[in-house]
Amino acid sequence: MKTPFLHSVASIVRKDLLVELRSRELITSMALFALLSILIFSFALELDRIAREEAIAGVLWVTVVFASVLGLNRSMAMERDQGNLDAMLLAPIDRSAIFAGKLAGNLVFSLVVGLALLPLMTVLYNRSLLEGWLLVVLLLGATGFSTVGTLLATMTVQTRARESLLPIVMLPIALPVLLAAVRASTSILTGSPFEDWIAWPQILLVLDVIYLVLCFLLFEFVIEE
Repeated sequence: MKTPFLHSVASIVRKDLLVELRSRELITSMALFALLSILIFSFALELDRIAREEAIAGVLWVTVVFASVLGLNRSMAMERDQGNLDAMLLAPIDRSAIFAGKLAGNLVFSLVVGLALLPLMTVLYNRSLLEGWLLVVLLLGATGFSTVGTLLATMTVQTRARESLLPIVMLPIALPVLLAAVRASTSILTGSPFEDWIAWPQILLVLDVIYLVLCFLLFEFVIEE
């Protein structure tokens, strides 16, 4: 008899969070990468104030995306190396519950890093990023990246070159999410009229739904391979 879907998802998320609380491996590596990235961008743009202000949204999303890729790689690699992935496949749970659980865990880690960047970038770039709509865009964008990344990380974790292969296959697929997130964030931070940029969060929402449906449908075939 299969375990109920929501119970299975909650168990996987709880397992990932408990492992991370004990090891702090994922968040530490993602946060360190993100910190170094925004510091490098900050120093590089120090002399050009106009370019610095225009690049804030791009810096935020480039940092979040690559920190997320790093976290996805390490998360799935640990599952495989410790035999957890095989154990979940043998357990009486739906394959879609495995995907939903891993997606939720990866999304939490990405959001933690993204939310930590906002006050830090506010200080470094002298521009407040703590705005309600920007938080909404961050949630929608991180959901899209985590959805695609969880599926593709499951595919590439079996390869020897998984660290370099994941960003190569993930970034072209997630490019629409990145473009919409950057355009929405830039418009919000520059104070553009509401009606000029509200379409971008709506596009992000539609992309998230499309990615979620496709990834849920494909995951069972991917995991069996």
